[in-house]
Amino acid sequence: MGQGLTVLAVDDVPAALDELVRMLRDAPEVDEVHGAADPIAALKMIHSGRFDAIFLDISMPGLDGLELAALLRKLSEPPAIVFVTAHEEHAVAAFGIGAVDYLLKPLRSERLADTLARLGRRTEPAPRLDAMAALPVEAAGRTHYIRRSEVYFVEAQGDYVRLHTKAGSHLVRMPISRLQEYWESAGFVRVHRGFLLSIGSVRELRSDSAGGLLAHTEAGDVPVSRRHSRELRERLLRAAQHGELDRRA
Repeated sequence: MGQGLTVLAVDDVPAALDELVRMLRDAPEVDEVHGAADPIAALKMIHSGRFDAIFLDISMPGLDGLELAALLRKLSEPPAIVFVTAHEEHAVAAFGIGAVDYLLKPLRSERLADTLARLGRRTEPAPRLDAMAALPVEAAGRTHYIRRSEVYFVEAQGDYVRLHTKAGSHLVRMPISRLQEYWESAGFVRVHRGFLLSIGSVRELRSDSAGGLLAHTEAGDVPVSRRHSRELRERLLRAAQHGELDRRA
């Protein structure tokens, strides 16, 4: 890479592609911009040259953006992936693939500038990152990120999950079973069909008025089903022995 980034923009809508290419060319972090009107053309360009980052639409005919990104991950030196789409529901899949960012249309210049600044500071390819260490949350037309380390517990709400933190709660479109797959290796355990709990956030176990078990956290109490109570107690004991409880700021 030279002084700036070499990037490829991919979108099957000509007006959207032209606008994205224009915004990228206007960015001081970018030296060279190429455009592709479909994923197949993009693949040919990627195989014939080196790109630092690919800005991808998702909904495209033939091969969609998620499928193209999955193919790019198999390269020996894959480019960073940034999705640019009108559909927020694909964010979890995008970050699961290893995307650096997920930008919603209409694209705002300040969001693009933030993404490009992050790309310019990168020293390793995107797939090596812990892509699910933070989840994007859309609110009032802005995107911010909730770090996994901030979450005390997760509550299922249909096709969504509510992330409970000390500062408040945040709704994300994703089933709790999918989030469990990503987060259970990071200290989260399923304690109820509707709740996923961070072991490190538990301050104590309590009994409710009906004799049920509650896990107390600074973000609230979490019900623990009878079938999960033994596993939770064992996990808490192991965590205490290794000094892994109450580590939150």
